[in-house]
Amino acid sequence: MVRYADGPTAEVSTDIAAPPAEVFALVTDINLPARFSEEFQRAEWNDGATEPCFGATFQGTNKHPAIGEWTVTCTVSAFEPGSVFEWTVAGPDAPAARWRFTVLPNGQASTLRFDARMGPGKSGLTPAIERMPDREEEIVDGRLAEWRSNMELTVAGIKALAERQSAE
Repeated sequence: MVRYADGPTAEVSTDIAAPPAEVFALVTDINLPARFSEEFQRAEWNDGATEPCFGATFQGTNKHPAIGEWTVTCTVSAFEPGSVFEWTVAGPDAPAARWRFTVLPNGQASTLRFDARMGPGKSGLTPAIERMPDREEEIVDGRLAEWRSNMELTVAGIKALAERQSAE
């Protein structure tokens, strides 16, 4: 059984005909995914930050037809210039989720991996699971499918932008 407490994950990846530095510049633009995702709407750095660094925070706004719009605080939990940009949602100690872009060299091109993990902290799924514990696996699987769909849209959009920029 897929249980929320076990930290289920989703991952997508794609090869991109562009150098890693160009791809990394795109994935560290916290608003870029809003151009492609059906759920993520926008983000704004907190406390005067203008770019990612370990410990920096930003507000992310999302929208879902079942629950409306909400804003969460995200914390950069891993940052390796040129290769890793990761953030947690709702606090690094008990995150509701962890999201991570990894850019890997692939010859003269790049491989972009986008992965996410649920929990272990409470999230928007928690009330539904508490109301219907017998349907936890269905709830978690459904949410992972939504994540994966938006992640695929995001990496496809980043791929198209990076390859267009690299060709110019």
